Amino acid sequence: MSSLKGKTILVTGAGQGIGREIVTSLISLNAKVIGISRSETPLEELKNELNSPNFTAIQLDLSDWSKTRSILKSLDAKLDGIVNNAGIALIKPFNKLTEEDYDSQMNVNLKACFNVIQSLLEKLNVNSSIVNVSSVASLKAIQDHTIYCMSKAGLDAMTRNLALELAPKKIRVNSINPTVILTRMGRENWSDPIKAGSLLSRIPLGRFGEVKEVVDPVIWLLSDESSYINGHCLPIEGGLMSA
Repeated sequence: MSSLKGKTILVTGAGQGIGREIVTSLISLNAKVIGISRSETPLEELKNELNSPNFTAIQLDLSDWSKTRSILKSLDAKLDGIVNNAGIALIKPFNKLTEEDYDSQMNVNLKACFNVIQSLLEKLNVNSSIVNVSSVASLKAIQDHTIYCMSKAGLDAMTRNLALELAPKKIRVNSINPTVILTRMGRENWSDPIKAGSLLSRIPLGRFGEVKEVVDPVIWLLSDESSYINGHCLPIEGGLMSA
């Protein structure tokens, strides 16, 4: 999409999975990308693989509120978009969940997204786009995913509210809400055929999503081609919510 050429986009969770592919796609479209990851090694591997002057890598634990604010506010860049992709899922029965489990998922999946957007707000250009990577888990109960579902429901609520609050600044805010996507984490978490079969039986297309099927909508939402789309949570789930 030519409208992204020369634009500067910040992507969290950039070191692997969906985030890595979003970065790669943006670089191929001649965008400038600031990629953030908690883990240094995959980020350096991505930097070496891209070998592009348009990619800037930042190693940062987004669960550290103060450090995140300090680093992001010090960035010498104006932004045209943010992709809040970093997230974690701890799969446990409700009665086994701990305070640490609760805090770790809420801190990364929701609180960090809030912090990233607020810290970068003054750096966003007019007509910028924010895309939050949420989940169909915000809309549908999933066994052993209580905190994850809660965190993504909160992210959707924030998406809608910020779409309203930031519209006067000409900043759009949307989320994508995929079902299981076959990243490394997705394959690991859904490797049990009994567990996977239960969900697959409710997806009309009969399969889980591929990474590209999430990346392409993110790119579209970042681009000018979606300039009238604001405040939406886009299900990417093979028809699960319709069944």
